[in-house]
Amino acid sequence: MEHLNEQGHSAAPLSEPKKDRVVAALSAEGSALRKYQTFFIGAPGLGRLLTYELAMHFAAGVRGALGYALRKVLFSKIFGQVGAGCNFGRNLALRCPMHMTLGARVMIDDNCSLDARGTAGTAPFEIGDDTLIARDCVLLVKQGYLKIGRNCSIGSHTMLGAASGIEIGDHAIIAGQCYFGGGRYKTKLGAGPMVTQGLYSRGPVVLGEDVWVGAGVRVLDGVRVGNGAILGAGSVVTRDVPDNAIVGGCPATVLGMRT
Repeated sequence: MEHLNEQGHSAAPLSEPKKDRVVAALSAEGSALRKYQTFFIGAPGLGRLLTYELAMHFAAGVRGALGYALRKVLFSKIFGQVGAGCNFGRNLALRCPMHMTLGARVMIDDNCSLDARGTAGTAPFEIGDDTLIARDCVLLVKQGYLKIGRNCSIGSHTMLGAASGIEIGDHAIIAGQCYFGGGRYKTKLGAGPMVTQGLYSRGPVVLGEDVWVGAGVRVLDGVRVGNGAILGAGSVVTRDVPDNAIVGGCPATVLGMRT
């Protein structure tokens, strides 16, 4: 049965729950070292392994100016592409960083988690120039892609969980404790536990340019937010938002327009 979103668009099934893909990766044939490289680094190769291990063991948790300098040098070598002037906080958790592209002067603060395993190395995981990822954020691609534009600010404790894709335009302001994306479990009675029935997504989350997202906002899969929109604090956004609209509530409705 085809799933449709609120706008009547077809909803894309996900190949398998992320937990199943993780278990499959760890249970696959091959040495423990190869499984480790697939799970954490994204590809085999002694050089990639050694560079990743050096960065994570000798730089990731080091405090002060020494740690700052070590991460600036070593972390730039474990990502797929890194622009000039990037800065990295302490205790970052990085999964498959070789599949990630960072623009110039990107700042990733302490305790963030970036996971590109779901891109399978074929879809983008990109953060644009001059963008700040505040502390304790989680950027996770379960399946699909993640693209964050230029000059964006992603507030602390925000979760971007791409089940089919997340795209954020330039100059976006996203306050703390927000949640974007996610997939949906199938819930048919008699088909077994919901956790085993599989997931589907209503499509990517797309934010236009110059969008302001208040604290604690939830933007569900399949939603498109127009350029210049404002999403009020605590909103649960379940359907598309027009350009320059101000929305709020649960579910979010249009409260007015910017003037």
